[in-house]
Amino acid sequence: MLNGFKDFILRGNVISMAIGLAVGAAFTAVVTGFSNAFITPLIGLATRGTGDFSKASYEVDGVVFPYGRFISAAIAFLITAAVLYFCVVVPMAKVQNRFAKEEEETVDIKAALRDCPRCFSEIPAVASRCGHCTSEVEPDPEALALVKLPAQQH
Repeated sequence: MLNGFKDFILRGNVISMAIGLAVGAAFTAVVTGFSNAFITPLIGLATRGTGDFSKASYEVDGVVFPYGRFISAAIAFLITAAVLYFCVVVPMAKVQNRFAKEEEETVDIKAALRDCPRCFSEIPAVASRCGHCTSEVEPDPEALALVKLPAQQH
């Protein structure tokens, strides 16, 4: 039973996930600090207020609603999403596009089938001879064009 747990913990994907979560938490702390240190004061300058929403609240019948915490968290989320998108997603997409091989459409020559006019066996449409009765047959011009083969001359 403990061996199974040990195998589960030591799997590469579990360790990678744990590292990703730790890095994500650290990244969130950095973005939240950046938001509190720079973005919140800039919002304060733009709105001619303090810009610090974290202490903003209102009270109804003695119950305090700290809506400022939500606004601060929403700002931090938007900044985190923007930084991740513009600094991770967009560059990774460009790298993947650069290194991705332009895959040409591969056409399976044997995928298009037809019947041999002599023995009625199934043969590839580009075949010039039946593989069953060895009769010479005329290749299908559309199939030849599809696989970019020249028309055969007899």
